[in-house]
Amino acid sequence: MEAKVIEAFHMMWDNFPEAVMLIHKSREILAVNNACRNAGGVVGGKCSELGGSERHKGCLANQAIATNKATYSKSEVGGKEIIGYWIPLTDYPDIYVHFGVGIMVDYNKSC
Repeated sequence: MEAKVIEAFHMMWDNFPEAVMLIHKSREILAVNNACRNAGGVVGGKCSELGGSERHKGCLANQAIATNKATYSKSEVGGKEIIGYWIPLTDYPDIYVHFGVGIMVDYNKSC
């Protein structure tokens, strides 16, 4: 893994208010942003082991990798609407960015 990819990930995602992970198709977590780190995300772990198997039923990582296109899904977790994204990296087809909007931030409240 090139250091420049991890550096670019941190430059773009470290201040994003939701947990974001950079993941290899093997499901190994290559990098996490500050919100993910604060929530217990760990580099070197497997994303598929986070939150239990129930949470991963709607995983679209394989689809995103196979099509090399950003993929998303909507779901409800704990009464919150969550939009999950899997975004493959240009020039690194085995690596993708994964995050969910609505997990850590209540977007129905005023800023």
